[in-house]
Amino acid sequence: MDLDKIKKVIDLINENDLTEFTYEEHDKYKICLKKGGDAPAVIAAPAAVPVAGAPAAAPSPVAADEEVIESPLVGTFYAKPSPEAPAFASVGDEVKEDSVVCIVEAMKVMNEITAGISGTITEVLVNDAEPVEYGQPLFKIKKK
Repeated sequence: MDLDKIKKVIDLINENDLTEFTYEEHDKYKICLKKGGDAPAVIAAPAAVPVAGAPAAAPSPVAADEEVIESPLVGTFYAKPSPEAPAFASVGDEVKEDSVVCIVEAMKVMNEITAGISGTITEVLVNDAEPVEYGQPLFKIKKK
């Protein structure tokens, strides 16, 4: 099931006030989405406020031979598959279109984010475990 289908299912869950949805396809995969639970719901995350006197860290401009990998959804950015593991992608790493570069957790679902293009990671724009918005730049990548 691709990310667009999952987003449509989430929209249907929200529109119809469902609390749980499970779907299985011919032993290929099974997806179970639950709304609510023990964790408190986050209505809105506050924007980061720079410390007084400290300059705000702005990403460098995108060069002509670079592209930006953006977050396809709102959630929490994870650079590593687990706290002990190395990062999926770091500055200087070569990635392919289907290389997983990070995870964005949304509604307790871990979504693997792929590069989408081949190239070299030139900048990581988000810190591990930070909240991200839809369309927020996550990485800069120098195209091959």
